[in-house]
Amino acid sequence: QVQLVESGGGLVQAGGSLRLSCTASGSSFSVGGMGWYRQAPGKQRDVVASITNGHSADYFGSAKGRFTISRDNAKNTIYLQMTNLKPEDTAIYYCRAIITRQTDIAASVYWGQGTQVTVSS
Repeated sequence: QVQLVESGGGLVQAGGSLRLSCTASGSSFSVGGMGWYRQAPGKQRDVVASITNGHSADYFGSAKGRFTISRDNAKNTIYLQMTNLKPEDTAIYYCRAIITRQTDIAASVYWGQGTQVTVSS
């Protein structure tokens, strides 16, 4: 069984920073692309940033210029460094990964349980 576990969320004032982590754990699997999504109350879940296992990153929407995604392949972990946070960044942040288990024919999408980020004004 493979699971994604996020950490690092919390309450921060506007202009502050937070660093989120997401680790894929289990046995006998390989990880492809990973990314961060977020979902604010009453809104759909949107992609924030993504990164390939070759460390090629993409950013979407307001994350550009303020957030940095990085990856440690040896630890099956990705990070999201968020700076200059704004109240509109308040959301549950989810980790997503494309994972192939040794027993699977094809890759599957895995999601973490989410971590709350709250930015006060």
